[in-house]
Amino acid sequence: MSTVQIAITIGVVVAGTMLTRFLPYICFPQGRETPPYITYLGKFLAPAVFGFLVVYCLRNVEFTGGTFGIPEIAGIAVTAISYWWRQNMMLSMALGTALYMFLVQAVFV
Repeated sequence: MSTVQIAITIGVVVAGTMLTRFLPYICFPQGRETPPYITYLGKFLAPAVFGFLVVYCLRNVEFTGGTFGIPEIAGIAVTAISYWWRQNMMLSMALGTALYMFLVQAVFV
């Protein structure tokens, strides 16, 4: 890529990032009530995305052979239990991932 192309690419990326950051403040200024469908999306979209992630992560797991899905199930269980216990999404994801990686790399080699 030439210097001009690199500069244009950086400019487009910066503009896109700024647009996604500032657009909510432009569309929903302070003092105006947020539309009900936006409130609905804010309430239900995050759990739906995590549900899709769980399904996506388990799509190729063979529960009838190999490790029988034990590392995956243990990771999900630790993630869920630690979230219910501490109500901290980052901690629960870190614990579940750490357990899964430990099981895959040290136990079920």
